[in-house]
Amino acid sequence: MQKSPSERLKELGLKLPPAPKPVGVYRPLLVVDKFLYISGQGPIKLDGSLMTGKAGLDLNAEEAKIAARQVGLTMLSTIVTHFGSLDKIKRVVKVLGMVNSAPDFGEQPLVINGFSELMADIFGKELGIGVRSAVGMILPGNIPVEVEAMFELY
Repeated sequence: MQKSPSERLKELGLKLPPAPKPVGVYRPLLVVDKFLYISGQGPIKLDGSLMTGKAGLDLNAEEAKIAARQVGLTMLSTIVTHFGSLDKIKRVVKVLGMVNSAPDFGEQPLVINGFSELMADIFGKELGIGVRSAVGMILPGNIPVEVEAMFELY
């Protein structure tokens, strides 16, 4: 039998950072019908501070990819904190990955793989990979990566 997402998280020895508090007028997440929508998340470290830097300027592609993985851990923390359990999630449906990029940086898809690979590790390769966009832009607070996502619920 396949392990649950919470069992996989534990098995991988991953630690979740504190879930961020909203810094504007929005909900961290919203359930509509059988879908869980997660507002844009940044990379929160275990101590609660934000990772910062611009891909192609302060960070290389691999460092930015690590930040994207940290965004994934932050999102999982938001789900656990505000929704209750990862095990109520059936699959990843849609991911929008935004990378704080220097004008000549073009490796946004590689960076967002850090998030996507984590989701595949937690929810399995079939259910952990959904449709995705990876784009470059300027992000608030000079965070390197922001991701918003949609999940299907059981």
